[in-house]
Formats: sequence, C-alpha cells, structure tokens
Amino acid sequence: MNLQNFLDYVIVLLGDKMIIRETYLNRMVNAKDTDFIKVITGVRRCGKSTLLLMFKDYLLNNGVEEKNIIYINFESGLFDDINTYRDLYNYVKEKINNNKMYLLLDEVQNVESWEKAINSFKVDFDIDIYITGSNAYLLSSELSTLLSGRYIEIKIYPLSFKEYLIFNNYDNNNLDDKFKEYLKYGGLPAVTLIKNNDELTLSYLTDIYNSIVKKDIIDRNNIKDPILLENILKYVVNNIGSPISSVKISNYLNSNKIVVKSNHQTIDNYLNMLEKSFIVYKAFRADIRNKALLKTLGKYYISDIGIRNIILGYRNVDEGHILENIVYLELLRRGYKVNIGKLSEYEVDFIAENPHNIIYYQVTQTLLDEQVKLRELRSLESINDNYQKIILTLDKLVINDYNGIKIINIIDWLLEDEK
Repeated sequence: MNLQNFLDYVIVLLGDKMIIRETYLNRMVNAKDTDFIKVITGVRRCGKSTLLLMFKDYLLNNGVEEKNIIYINFESGLFDDINTYRDLYNYVKEKINNNKMYLLLDEVQNVESWEKAINSFKVDFDIDIYITGSNAYLLSSELSTLLSGRYIEIKIYPLSFKEYLIFNNYDNNNLDDKFKEYLKYGGLPAVTLIKNNDELTLSYLTDIYNSIVKKDIIDRNNIKDPILLENILKYVVNNIGSPISSVKISNYLNSNKIVVKSNHQTIDNYLNMLEKSFIVYKAFRADIRNKALLKTLGKYYISDIGIRNIILGYRNVDEGHILENIVYLELLRRGYKVNIGKLSEYEVDFIAENPHNIIYYQVTQTLLDEQVKLRELRSLESINDNYQKIILTLDKLVINDYNGIKIINIIDWLLEDEK
C-alpha cells in the first residue's frame, strides 16, 4: 500500500475525523433523485472520493438499503477487471434489482468509453448516477454529446481556511499563525493528518504533483515534450495573478534558453491541458463598462498553495499574489463566476458574479502604504455603479469604510458565513 492509498485509507477509518464537507454534500443531496447525472470534479486528492463515501453514508442513513447502492472505486484493485464500457455495463446490470438504484462511480475515466455505459444506464434502468473525475476531459469527451443538458457538475476544491481550522480541530486563537500554516501546507485534506511531519508532507505533495502531471496530463495527452510542459507550469505558477499569454511564455523560454524554440500553438495546447487537470484555473479579463470578455492576457491561479510550494519551493514567496490566489479560490467555492475587471487604465482584481449579485474585490497585503491605498481605492472608485466594492487586506484597521468601499481583513472574510 503506497503512501497516497494509506492516507486515504486512514481518512476513511478515522470515522469522526472524516469531517462532513457540508457545502458539497448539500449540493449532492439537493440534486438527489433528479434526472441529471451528477459529475463531481476537482484536482486529485481534493476530497472527491471521500465526498462520495459521505454521500453513500447519507443514503444508508436515510432509508436506502445497501443492496440498492452500487459503489465502484476504479483506483481499487477490486475492480481491475472492469476495463471497458461493456465490462462496466455487465457488472452494474447484474446488481440491478426492482428498486430505485444509486450508482456511485469514482474516477470513472479509467474505463474505456465509459460514457456509453452511462448513457445506457439512463436508458435501461431506474438509476440515480454520481461520477467523479480528476480532469475536465470527463466533461469535454463524448459525455457532452451523449448527455447534452442532462448532467450537472459539482465542483470541489481543496479545503478553505475555515475547513482547514475544522479539520485540524483548531479554535479561533492565534489565527495569524494558523493562516501562515495554511499558506505553507495548502488545503488538501490528507495534509491535515501529517502536517507536523515536514518530510512526510513534502513526500505526499510531491507524489500528488507527479500524479497530476504524469497521469492526468502527460499520459492522457501522449505528450512528447514533458520538460516543456513542466517549464510552462513553473512559469504560470511563478506568475500567479499576472497577465499571461503564450507569447509571453514563449519569449521567456526562448530568451532564457530553457528550450531551443517554442511554438505558440503548442504552449496554448499545454496551457489548456493544465486547466483540464484542475491544477490551475484561468480567470478572463472583462471590460467593466460593456461586460464583454477580453480574449487576451488572462490570469492563472493554482488549485492549491501546497502544490505551488512543491513546484517553486518555499522561497520566492510573493505573498500579495498568494493572497490573491486564496481569495480567487474562495470566491469559486462560494459559487461565484470570477473575472478580472478592466476599466480604461484601471484594473480590478476580481469581479465576482452570481445570479443575484455582483461584488468587486481588490486584494492587497497592506494598505499602510499611502500610495498603495490610493491605487487600490482609485480602481474601485472608477466604477460607476452601485454594486458592493471591497478591499481585502491582512491589515487590522480601525477604519473599515472609505466612501462606501469596505475594508475587510482577509482572515475575517475567509471565516465569514457564506452568503
């Protein structure tokens, strides 16, 4: 049993330590028994498998009998003989009875042409289907064609800071120190079990990083130049929160003689693969005045700061951009669509939108520098509408409002109840 499997095994065995991630579980419960296939996505080891087990427990505790639940983890050796969609269909068919069935498939993309089996299940049986996967090809494959409009995606992310405190059984004392710890180790759930052992944590995070790069990107896409891929990823992670284009990356790689010659189209393809593995997310720029998305110079953010530290090391820490990354992920967790705001010569870090609201955010390490304060305020003051405008900072300021612009401590904001 390797380290990764052992830690997952420990999490399951811990019982009351398998803490309910209520937000995600509620989304699954709310979608239960609808006609949609529920597709749970997220970076490797962010908690998808444990969430599926939590949902299975929920079903068992709410009147569903064990015989009416079919659970398959395709990373387990118990199911090594299920390799094709026909194998999967026949396995499930043998377990179907006359009752309402629940099918839980973990890492289903390991089965060849699995989409055909899923489509057949919906046609042939009274079955509620939940699947997980560690890359976006799950949704860009034939599934989109076969099940157009008949699936919903439930996106899961590494632990928020609030969840990190809960998983560690931390109280709200010395929050600054605990936040620094969170910025060091990141939010992958298993890290909370081993964070007191730096050597073990380093090994675990390195193993996850290697799995993402090899299994979800290199092997899946048959990449011929893995060194170029890793250099592109390193560049992206080293420039979190900065505008990035394939031209910029190409110029950097060529001028530093990291590669002999780089092709813009290849770089664009590799960037797309990185996104589909969920190791990074891309935020597009949007013109605030006319609401149009701009096609160039988007920004990238990494899915977990612990993985960032594995790629770049604990040196070279740009805390301002790391804080920006933390805020970006938190807004995604809260269900917002997030873009970068552009208005003439001004830029707003984030435009957060949901069906009910729009909020503008600036993120800065400190406002104590008068020039920084004026710059951050000016960007928000230039927006001529009545939506809420917020500056998030590590400062603990007495004044928390400048002409209607709220100033909020980042840690306090992360611990707010979701609205």
